Amino acid sequence: MNTAFAAEKTAQAEAAREQERAFQARVDRGEIRMVAADRYEILTGWDRGETFTLSRNAEGQIEQIIAAHGLGDRADGTAALYASSPAWHGLGQIIPQGTTDIDEVLRLSGLDFEVITVPALYEWQGQMREHADQQHTVRADTGAALGAVGSRYTPIQNRAGFVFLQELVSRYDVVWESAGLLRGGKRVFISIRLPETVAVDADGINDIVVPYIAVMNDHSGNGQFQCVVTPWRPVCANTERFAVRDAVTRWAVRHTAGATSQIKEARRTLGLSARYFEQFAAEETALARTDIAIADFHQVIADLWPLEEDASKRKRTNHAARLDAITDVYRTESGRVGHTAYAAERAITGYLDHLTPRRPPQSMTEEIARATALLEGADDEIKSKAHRRLLQLRTR
Repeated sequence: MNTAFAAEKTAQAEAAREQERAFQARVDRGEIRMVAADRYEILTGWDRGETFTLSRNAEGQIEQIIAAHGLGDRADGTAALYASSPAWHGLGQIIPQGTTDIDEVLRLSGLDFEVITVPALYEWQGQMREHADQQHTVRADTGAALGAVGSRYTPIQNRAGFVFLQELVSRYDVVWESAGLLRGGKRVFISIRLPETVAVDADGINDIVVPYIAVMNDHSGNGQFQCVVTPWRPVCANTERFAVRDAVTRWAVRHTAGATSQIKEARRTLGLSARYFEQFAAEETALARTDIAIADFHQVIADLWPLEEDASKRKRTNHAARLDAITDVYRTESGRVGHTAYAAERAITGYLDHLTPRRPPQSMTEEIARATALLEGADDEIKSKAHRRLLQLRTR
C-alpha cells in the first residue's frame, strides 16, 4: 500500500511539473505574457488580446485557469454562449462543426427567451400612474427589466435574428457559428460563416480571409437591430472593414413591426454578392504585391492619427506609444507576408482590434468590451481610411 501511495504521489507531482513546464514553454515561445501576478495575456492565435488568471493550490501549482470572459450566465450557471469551436476560455456550449438546429442554439446560448413590453408606471401622491409615451422591455422568462423604450417600440425576438440570417443568405441549412448574450440579455449576437472564402494573392502568400455575417440585437432601447459582414483572418481573428468602392458592410433597422422583413434592402446594403468578394480579393492582393518602406508606413500612421504641433506632452507620449505598438505588429506581419502594404494594413487592423485601449462600462470586462467594439464596428471609419490610403501607394 505504501509503495502504491508513493507511486501515485510521484505521478501527481510529475504531472504538476509537466503542466508548469508546458505553461512556461508557451511563455518562452511568446504565445502568452504575464501582465500582473498570475494574470496573463494571449499574444497569438484567434484569442490574441484576451486575458486570464491562474489559480494555484497551497503548493503553488497551477490548479485552474479563470477566464475573464464577461459573458452572461444561463439559468444553470454556465456561460451564455454557443459556438462551433472552443473559445480560448474553454467556456460555453460547444458543438464541434456546429449545428443547423435553431432551437438547440437558442437553448445552448441562453437566448431561449422572449422579450415583452410592459407599461411604464410611476408613483404620484400614493397612486400609480402610467406614462403613456413610454414602456419597459422585460424578459418573459425571468421578469428582468432590460430597458425603457418608446410607445411605438416593437421587440425583435431572438429567434427572428436566426430566421433573418437564413432568409438573408437564402439558405435554411446554415451552420450557426456562434450565439450568446451580454448584459443579462440586453444585447445578443448570432453569427454564421459564409461558404465563400477569399484568397489574397493566391499565387503568393495565399492568405485566407473568411467572411462572416453577424446579427446584433439590442433589447434595451439603446441600439438597433444590426447585421454586419465581418471578414476575418483565422490566423489571428482580425476583423476587417474594407472600403471596396465605398461598399457599406453594415445594415441596421429600428425596432418596429415588420423590421426584419426588409431582406432585399439588407442584401443590397451589405453587398452580399460574388462580385463584391472578387473585388475584395483583388484589392487585398494589390496591397500584398505593393512593397512599402518603413518611412511610408509611418507616414500612413501619421495621416490616420495626426499630431498637432502644440500637442501636450501626454498626447505626444500616447502618440509615440501607439506608433511603437503598431510597428511591433508590423514586424510580425511583415515576417509572414513581406514588407508590403498588406502587412501594413494587417498591422493597423491588429492594433485596433487587440491593442488599442478600451474603457469598458461597469457591466463589462475589457475583453468583452473589445469584442463588442469589433462587432459594432467602432473602428470601421479608420480601417476603411487606412485601406484607401494604402491603396494609393500602388500608383506612385
